[in-house]
Amino acid sequence: MLPATFKLCAGISYRHMRNMTGLRKNAMVTIHHELNMLAGPDPCNWISHVHRRSSQPSSRIEEEQGFNEAEVSYVKQGEEALQKSISILSDQDGWTTEITAANGDKVLSKVLPDVGKVFKLEVLFDQRSDNLYGELVGNMEQMGDWNPNVKEVKILQKIGQETMVTHEVSGPTPGNVVGPRDFVSVRCAKRRGSTCFLAGMSTQHPTMSEQRGVVRAENGPTCIVMRPSADDPNKTKFTWLLSIDLKGWIPKTIINKVLSQTQVDFANHLRQRMASNSDSMEIVPAC
Repeated sequence: MLPATFKLCAGISYRHMRNMTGLRKNAMVTIHHELNMLAGPDPCNWISHVHRRSSQPSSRIEEEQGFNEAEVSYVKQGEEALQKSISILSDQDGWTTEITAANGDKVLSKVLPDVGKVFKLEVLFDQRSDNLYGELVGNMEQMGDWNPNVKEVKILQKIGQETMVTHEVSGPTPGNVVGPRDFVSVRCAKRRGSTCFLAGMSTQHPTMSEQRGVVRAENGPTCIVMRPSADDPNKTKFTWLLSIDLKGWIPKTIINKVLSQTQVDFANHLRQRMASNSDSMEIVPAC
């Protein structure tokens, strides 16, 4: 049922969070510790890069990248989603186990002020992180081919190499428990060192107004983090942070059950996709 943003990511934080003037400052206070935990050894270059980009005024980003005002806004939204997600994932306290699958896949959750309930999928894939990144980012518009929870993903606009705006339409749910939903999201995809990030938050785009018969939902902050396993570089430690507001009058108990199960299902569908591609998938440069 849930969107492409479900998959990878996708995601947004609620609109009021974009206007929180202290968000970027607070994120940067903890960014050194957080990225050390998430990115592994020698993250210094990545940390410096994040700090520089996050502190740059809009005019400088426009000058250096050739972006217009709207494009700069999307870039900043994507980076804010990444920083907020890293902050949430770096706090290991307060998580409650929702699902533990027989294969070791796990979904946890916690309730955050001003955000609500968030979910975290933790998986170990028998795939290299560059292959997973290539599928989730490079083949993003093909997600509907292998994930029944996603009907369609369309890239509406690309801004540089790391930012894009997408439209995702959810697939049907058993018994139509949750009706059709769609999402417009800004996504920030970064590959630094051995770690890959795909973060996002809901946004608006002039080419995609709300559709008749479809509820426009919101997601975020959302982020997928992929890094090689410390025990085997051919395996990937995969973490997916999910925060979503489906809108409508769906009871929270149903929403919570659907979201956690959707994450488990996603992991299984992605495994099947990667297994079917294992012999023919073109290897992308390592993260």
